[in-house]
Amino acid sequence: MFPTAGIRWREAGYGVKNRRMHEVRLSDGIITLSPLRLDDVEAHLTGEDELLARYLNGGPGTREGVEAYFRHCREQWAIAGPLCAFGIRAGANEALAGTIDLRFEGEGLDSGQVNVAYGLYPSWRGHGLATRAVVLVSQYAARESGQEAVIQVDPDNSASAAVAQRAGFAPSKQTQSEDGTRLDWYVRNLRVDPQ
Repeated sequence: MFPTAGIRWREAGYGVKNRRMHEVRLSDGIITLSPLRLDDVEAHLTGEDELLARYLNGGPGTREGVEAYFRHCREQWAIAGPLCAFGIRAGANEALAGTIDLRFEGEGLDSGQVNVAYGLYPSWRGHGLATRAVVLVSQYAARESGQEAVIQVDPDNSASAAVAQRAGFAPSKQTQSEDGTRLDWYVRNLRVDPQ
């Protein structure tokens, strides 16, 4: 573990430090990350654009599909599953600005590696919020025994690659999935203080 200077952690529950026993709320004073809720569905559908559909969601969302996915995310929190999905919240009213998730298990990940995936809605881009969110979830992943964070980026998605590098991730390798999709990997050691 490492110090979390400047980060406020609020854990409801009985002081047990695991995902199963409490809700997680992470903040750096500018953004707040908290688990996705069903009342986030409308904001997500309103904010989703072609870039999110292409690079993060695999296609345009439907109300039924997004509701089902958000329910799945809540279930993963309840059972301490390998997926930890957060809403990125910004502004005085903590409006949903995008999403970020951690996957503690997944295709191509080694033991101790945690995949980070994120996306912001168009009106929130260009303000450094994605970088802040990546730093916050990296700190959380380290607290949850993650050893190395991985961000997999489509080579055409230069904005996402820039976020990874600003958050302290270094280019690692390129992989190709079974469907032929190429991905550039950026990695960050979580055993050292990630900012």
